[in-house]
Amino acid sequence: MNRRIPVPAGKLPQAGGRALFEFDDKSLALFNVEGDVFAVDDSCPHQGASLCGGRLEGWVIQCCAHGLRFDLRSGYLLNSTAVKVANYPVEIIDGQAFIVIVLEEAAP
Repeated sequence: MNRRIPVPAGKLPQAGGRALFEFDDKSLALFNVEGDVFAVDDSCPHQGASLCGGRLEGWVIQCCAHGLRFDLRSGYLLNSTAVKVANYPVEIIDGQAFIVIVLEEAAP
């Protein structure tokens, strides 16, 4: 089961832009790369620095604290599958953007 979080129009970044989006207890960084919107936790898995203000090059966001670079499409550290920032699919339905949170199913 998935949860869809609507993104207010003012929080949806324009092409080449970024925005910080907070809901419940989450803080997400949204990036618009060539018309595709990506959502990742706004916390580097290394030491928790914000990713929203990092250097963006194509689909790669660089943490401003220590320089780690993550692929926004997968969430993985470049050239590695050992470190990953949580990323979330973004769906556009009838002009409304939604962040999709995959909920863990409860064990019986």
